[in-house]
Amino acid sequence: MTRLYAAFTAVALTAVLALLHPAAAEERTAVFAGGCFWCVEADFDKVPGVVSTVSGYTGGETDNPSYRNYSSGGHREAVEITFDDERVSYEKLLDVFFHSVDPTDAGGQFCDRGHGYTTAIYALDETQRRKAEEAKKAAEAELGQSVVTPIVAASEFWPAEDYHQNYYQSEERILTRFGYITKADAYEGYRNGCRRDQRLREVWGETALRGIAK
Repeated sequence: MTRLYAAFTAVALTAVLALLHPAAAEERTAVFAGGCFWCVEADFDKVPGVVSTVSGYTGGETDNPSYRNYSSGGHREAVEITFDDERVSYEKLLDVFFHSVDPTDAGGQFCDRGHGYTTAIYALDETQRRKAEEAKKAAEAELGQSVVTPIVAASEFWPAEDYHQNYYQSEERILTRFGYITKADAYEGYRNGCRRDQRLREVWGETALRGIAK
């Protein structure tokens, strides 16, 4: 009886401790290229469950690419997204990604042209690849046309220069053709001038930017 009581007590104590100190949620990673990384970063920072975003370059053949040479090395602008998989799933992030880009454009995104601005999903493993393929088929079904976004195996991700990180919310002032303004204001001017959101509404209608908090 004493041993049975002790065993029962141990089980009960373990259950109580589990409630008081639940296991930490696992943080996972997604890598998407969606044109200008300032915009992709700004969009995914507004998705509940996303922990952090980093703008960078990936997919090319050169090491240590910079903003000046990433395109010539075959890289794309991309964003590495760290997310809490108990709050948001990879499938949800894929849905957000497709509805925040024009996946029918093989030449770039919006006003930015060239390979460095084209869309891509970089799968970190076979599970991500399979889920990305399913999301791509769903996007094609919703749009009623082909989606050109490639799904490729992830290669090394190179973080961009500090200058580009969190650009959309930076209060640092820079000299632009519009005057001496903050990066945040320069970002808004760029996004509006590039007609990114307008084109998204043309492509997706009411589901444009789905999953991104206003």
